[in-house]
Amino acid sequence: MVELRVEVLGPVRVLRDGVEVDSGGPRQRELLARLAAAGGRPVSFERLAEDLWDEDPARDPRDRRGALATFVGDLRRRLDPERAPRAPSHVLVTEHGGYALRLPDGGLDAARLEDVVARAERRAPAGPAGPATTDRAGADARAGDASSGTTRALQDAVAAWRGEPYADLPDRAWVRAERRRLVEVHARGVELLAEALLADGRPGEAVAALDAHAVAHPWREHAWALLALALYRDGRQSDALDVLRRARRRLADELGLDPGPELARLERDVLDQAPSLDGPTPGPRLAVTAPTSRTHLRSTVDVARTLAIAGGDHLATAQQQRVAAALAAEATGDPVLTARTVTAYDVPAVWTRSDDAEAADALVGVARRTLHRLGPDAAPVLRARLLAVVGIEHRGTRDAWARAAAEDAVGIARDVGDPGTLALALNARFLQSFQRPGAGAERETTGAELVALAEAHDLPTFAILGHLVRLQAAAGTGRFGDADVHAAAAEDVAAGYESPVVPMLTAWYRAMRDAETASPDAAARAYRAADDLLAGVRMPGVRDGLLPLALLTLRLRHGRPLDGLGDAGPYTPWVAPLRALDAGDRPGAADLARAVPEPPADHLRELRWALVAETAVRLGDAGLARRARHALARVPDELAGAGSGLVSAGPVRAWLDRLDGRRA
Repeated sequence: MVELRVEVLGPVRVLRDGVEVDSGGPRQRELLARLAAAGGRPVSFERLAEDLWDEDPARDPRDRRGALATFVGDLRRRLDPERAPRAPSHVLVTEHGGYALRLPDGGLDAARLEDVVARAERRAPAGPAGPATTDRAGADARAGDASSGTTRALQDAVAAWRGEPYADLPDRAWVRAERRRLVEVHARGVELLAEALLADGRPGEAVAALDAHAVAHPWREHAWALLALALYRDGRQSDALDVLRRARRRLADELGLDPGPELARLERDVLDQAPSLDGPTPGPRLAVTAPTSRTHLRSTVDVARTLAIAGGDHLATAQQQRVAAALAAEATGDPVLTARTVTAYDVPAVWTRSDDAEAADALVGVARRTLHRLGPDAAPVLRARLLAVVGIEHRGTRDAWARAAAEDAVGIARDVGDPGTLALALNARFLQSFQRPGAGAERETTGAELVALAEAHDLPTFAILGHLVRLQAAAGTGRFGDADVHAAAAEDVAAGYESPVVPMLTAWYRAMRDAETASPDAAARAYRAADDLLAGVRMPGVRDGLLPLALLTLRLRHGRPLDGLGDAGPYTPWVAPLRALDAGDRPGAADLARAVPEPPADHLRELRWALVAETAVRLGDAGLARRARHALARVPDELAGAGSGLVSAGPVRAWLDRLDGRRA
């Protein structure tokens, strides 16, 4: 049987039985790469046309579809030359209004890399928060894991890297997004390989794997720490110290950052020749297991905070660290220690849907139980911060106690005069303000106070939050000039932190802003480009369903069909009736409309009500129309959903007029 492989970790190429074959011209190669990037999922004709061709308004879309079919036919012949004429292809298939590339397991080098890294991540030890506190007791088990094949698999996967992914393709948005994502996966693979080599007792090989990697990625502090540890274990203490000091200089000179706790602690331990450095290095998952020390708990939360501010894939890991530390602290039976642990993670939150609802509930549970155990005599700062945790973590809900907790936190923080606590409490108030429709002016005031407080007391992450809050408040009423100012200000502050999250959010804002005046096709491209930026970041609370929702709003406002939008995720209950109507299933749409729930108290409540309004108008459902009108009449001067800063369904007044026009 012929072995077919596609490689994209460098210039794109195809191999049959290990021999490279001609994949055709630039268009065929780009088509092959785009389908490979989809991981076996079908890519629609429309998406392929947008991704493979530059905008040409004069060109008939039917020409592109015909050209695409020609390229597909040619590529099929090259990938599967033994296929009989007119026989269906099992490699490049036509499916669901598009094409999909079906390769055997292991047939795509990028997929092999991702799979090996993911498996190594799952096997990575859940140990303490840094080399200085390594638990020697687990060393033999971890070394056994490494010797069982993990190390070899990582070596093979990392060795498949041939330079910049998709190196011979044009610089298009989807290519840039895929390159960024794969560079991150490869970087993580190198670090996991180094950890496995250290666990195997092969520090010299770990140094060879890490040396160029750390220099090429100066912001990856864990890479510097692993390199220093490998050098130390290889008997090169002075070289280890030199690497740590070089990392400090590069972080300061190139990124304007101070070393995080992992590097600072490791430098102290290398100087002291701490015995714990002789054990195997821990993995990146810093989950805490009880019993544990107070210092260990606090350092774990500090590292989690650093990971969260760094953004990217670190966000999910940071939340895991934080929950583990909170539960471990609670298990000690010391409510003061628990309060200090659960409130030490002062990372701002700007979105009303949690990335991990289960983790959020766990943190709220710890905070509430701790408040009860501390009682009325608790230190005011601890009480305010615990109340703020409840307000922040139970965002996007209708939890009246969480709303009251946020207000109490602000009052206590003002009384004690602690700037950091007040910033956290204001964050909670902002998130809980979405329980009240029409609170945009209140959010503007909160954002302004956050900016002033942050500038007066050097709280840069809360300065970013304040500007994003003001951006949302301004966008919600269509004041895009003001919103532009705050988008730029947030980006300026964030630039010093090398945080990828803020530019992603502001890219979405600008796509939403431009959608008010741009053509629907141009607006769709802008939304897709913004979504590509989010592709490599684990922020499901923000990303899940957002692009299909944005494209749906465009099609509704411009009278276009609603097919081929993709999974609407958490917005499905409000989107599904419209899709059914668009497909001609009126009875099914009516059944779905009757089941539409009350929208959650979050950024996109009014946008969901706008979808309910559209459903009511199309169905002629007077009861549903009354519900939608009652909800939207509370915010007549807003743009539906624009207060999210990410997506809008247009002026609420237009939806009210549409409903009124159907009520005669």
